[in-house]
Amino acid sequence: MTLTRSQDEPDASAGGPDASGGPDPAGGPVPSSGGLYERLTEFAGRSAATAGTGKDPVNLPMIRHWCEAMGDDHPAYRGPDAVAPPTMLQAWTMGGLSGHTDRSSAHEELFALLDGAGYTSVVATDCEQEYLRPLRPGDEISFDTVIESVSALKTTKLGSGHFVTTRTDVRAGGQLAGTHRFRILKYAPAARPRGPEPTPGTETEQPAGARAAGGRVAGGRAAEQRAKARRPRPVVNRDNAGFWEGVAAHRLLVQRCGDCAALRFPWLPGCADCGSPEWDTVEASGAGTVYSYVVMHHPSFPAFDPPYAVALVELAEGVRMISNVVGVPYDKVRIGMPVRLEFLRVDEELELPVFRAGGED
Repeated sequence: MTLTRSQDEPDASAGGPDASGGPDPAGGPVPSSGGLYERLTEFAGRSAATAGTGKDPVNLPMIRHWCEAMGDDHPAYRGPDAVAPPTMLQAWTMGGLSGHTDRSSAHEELFALLDGAGYTSVVATDCEQEYLRPLRPGDEISFDTVIESVSALKTTKLGSGHFVTTRTDVRAGGQLAGTHRFRILKYAPAARPRGPEPTPGTETEQPAGARAAGGRVAGGRAAEQRAKARRPRPVVNRDNAGFWEGVAAHRLLVQRCGDCAALRFPWLPGCADCGSPEWDTVEASGAGTVYSYVVMHHPSFPAFDPPYAVALVELAEGVRMISNVVGVPYDKVRIGMPVRLEFLRVDEELELPVFRAGGED
């Protein structure tokens, strides 16, 4: 079984591993200057960690915490014959707050070389996992990591840099259990264009929330930029088209399994509990509570006005969804706060479900 998971929206922000810095005479990406790229390629195939060991054996408490955080109550992850969720593969090899003690000198040398060349920022772009056997409580974990590749210089929306891909082979009792391939971008942040100097006497203050994010702006220029910017469009496909049709009709639709009647959100082609592809929908009442939340300060996008709260809302029906909390300052959002669904038109084409604090009709 193979799982590919995209992180941090590489297509929208990092440009993805195939974003090019522009063509060279041979049609490929532009190499870094001063022979840096040639030095970087020497790290491909070198070990980043050898005979590393997991800090803990596979255990039920970690499995339970993972399942609670993910909202996954599958019976395979409980009881005397429990297995670990496959997507926990990386959890058993992470260094924790005390960091990694198994990394090789090659790993440190590569990152020092990139830092010294000015590529000091980092963002994860994607990962790929392959599962070969289930992990069970008591399994002792070991792993080896290799630097698989370092890309030529790429230009992305974040800035120019190099993608570094590592592959970790995870073993249980010496037997290969899975492979985790991870890609990051080490980059130099792109310079932000500076706007024209304000005309004397036209400088105005932003609202309090905007001041916290960026201070003073000239003559409402930031508000004008936000007005022109469009919110990112949701990806609509055959698996979730019915959800967006419901939103257009001001209905929040939740999938219900046609066999076991389990509710699920977000929309999926099959039931996670019984595997059935049969389903229908129920309309959510709109009542919910804030299960968890974060306050977004950075990065700043023109269509948004940070800081703002993004919440994981638990609906009265028992499923959870991510959306904005409105009607209350971002710093007043609290876990357990009652909220109620409403629909927010953000431009002439797009309407989104959001939740208003207070939970009153």
